[in-house]
Amino acid sequence: KSNKEYLPVTGLQAFLDVTAQVILGKDSPVIKDKKVAICQSLSGTGALRISAEFLSQYNPGVDVYCSDPTWGNHHAIFAKAGLKTHKYRYLTPTMTLDLDGMLEDLNKAKEGSVFILHTVAHNPSGVDPTEEQWKLIADVCEAKKAIPIFDTAYQGYATGDLEKDAFSVRYFAHERGMELMATQSYSKNFGLYGERIGALNVVCKDAACAKKIQSQLGLIVRAMVSNPPLHGAQLVATVIGNDALYKQWDCELKMMSNRIVDMRTALVAALKAIDCPTPASIYNDWGHITSQIGMFAFTGLQEKHVTILCDKYHIYCTTNGRFSMAGVNPNNVAYIAEAMKDALVTAGPSTVA
Repeated sequence: KSNKEYLPVTGLQAFLDVTAQVILGKDSPVIKDKKVAICQSLSGTGALRISAEFLSQYNPGVDVYCSDPTWGNHHAIFAKAGLKTHKYRYLTPTMTLDLDGMLEDLNKAKEGSVFILHTVAHNPSGVDPTEEQWKLIADVCEAKKAIPIFDTAYQGYATGDLEKDAFSVRYFAHERGMELMATQSYSKNFGLYGERIGALNVVCKDAACAKKIQSQLGLIVRAMVSNPPLHGAQLVATVIGNDALYKQWDCELKMMSNRIVDMRTALVAALKAIDCPTPASIYNDWGHITSQIGMFAFTGLQEKHVTILCDKYHIYCTTNGRFSMAGVNPNNVAYIAEAMKDALVTAGPSTVA
């Protein structure tokens, strides 16, 4: 029966019962063995903030490593909890994964450091490790006794496959038996931006540890927001808990993901059709746009180009050249390509360090 009562501090139980299954799998051994502490959060940002507060209280002074580049809020969230953040290399100048640089930087971190990892559809680049590369990253995490935090904002929206998009978390938790934290956001894959619905999952060494952490998460939430909001949790729990609705959601995710892929292909084709110069001479073509996945495209454009796109063409993106591919459609893709060409011809190529 629907009502307006407060939720328990850690969230709606029906939601908590299903959300861990989305990220860890319905047959997850760590769920079956009750090794997962879970709390509802104010989307992915709230989950990260709870994890930061937990670390600040029980592992004060721990170093936190974020990819370079990363989502702009990562550093601020952990700094607010009094933790010092550092950067590890992630991208090459041509928008491919700098695996060697990443592993070298993580290997230099202090033992027991926190590594912020993007579960899938890295923000802002859309450049993800392969499954084999994830295994190498896990090797370093294990050797450094690191605390991995998987930030999961685009599960199902990245490739259209909820299971495939969760590979990294499940590999670390199941195959490697590592303790970790995994945040979840239902803003993108459910379209519930304004409902602020997400979760923090903490995979622990055993059930006794998970029970203790569960209680501590509740204390943190109580002091931070008292208790989480109701309606987003009810919506997600209803859909995931109903086989027919879950199947419909799964199909719609595939449809939306495929549309993004189609728009990437269309944009590259439009740029090629008008002989648009690449962002810099180090790029052979615009293939980096189609090799990336997820909601965003890291175009290689810089602030000088973005200013022209914004002021002259009313095309808006972040100053680092990150496009939201959800805003590209068959009716505007040619216009966007022409604007990009004008910006590159007018302002000149991007500066490459």
